[in-house]
Amino acid sequence: MGRERNWHAARSGISVLVLLCLALALGGCGSSSNPFKSSPLDLFKSSSKSTPNEAAGGDNGNVSAADIDCPNVSVRTGAAALVIGSKPGESEPAALDVRYQGSIIRTARECHVNSGIMTMKVGIEGRIITGPAGGTGTVDVPLRIAVVHEGVNPKTVVSKFGRETVTIDNAIGRVTFTHIDPDVAFPLPEPIGDIDQYVVYVGFDPIAAEPLKKQKPAPAKRKPGAKRKSAATPTPGGIQSG
Repeated sequence: MGRERNWHAARSGISVLVLLCLALALGGCGSSSNPFKSSPLDLFKSSSKSTPNEAAGGDNGNVSAADIDCPNVSVRTGAAALVIGSKPGESEPAALDVRYQGSIIRTARECHVNSGIMTMKVGIEGRIITGPAGGTGTVDVPLRIAVVHEGVNPKTVVSKFGRETVTIDNAIGRVTFTHIDPDVAFPLPEPIGDIDQYVVYVGFDPIAAEPLKKQKPAPAKRKPGAKRKSAATPTPGGIQSG
């Protein structure tokens, strides 16, 4: 829960200077995107309604799935960019220390209703580009998908963490990645009209990707050694004191 709360809060600390420097340094770099290249997100259905398999179920009367809106997908504020520095453990890399930067460029979703459960297929398309300190390598891309019931007191309905691995083959590169989760499921709200207040937030979640710090085992306590019995002190004449 602590990690999720950290992600829900807007991520701060990445200065405008970093983004401006990246824009200047990378504006003309890397391979350009092919506008005719197909994407897995192109296969998503374009309808904003859920699949009309059956009635919604529950206490929602005879509402058909065809009448239920599919929640919109939005990139969460503060989680739209991923910045990876050249120095491990550095949370706010300087502009020239940025090794890779990630961004989300497109999202898609589909909804299906079955026995009062809505199952969403959520797709995220993003891009990783090399920064001033970049080069060839492998980038771990941590992602979060969260369905939130917005309102005076927002409530997280379901939250899922995922990751993709992106390989940069050139010193100056730009690689597109796709992450699809076909099983973001949750019960339909009652009344069903509350579905209009549901929003699917997506974004980068590097906090959740941080490995748990292994606690160093406490040094073993030394068992106190058995007290040695003092030898009897011999007395002159070979007689021991008793």
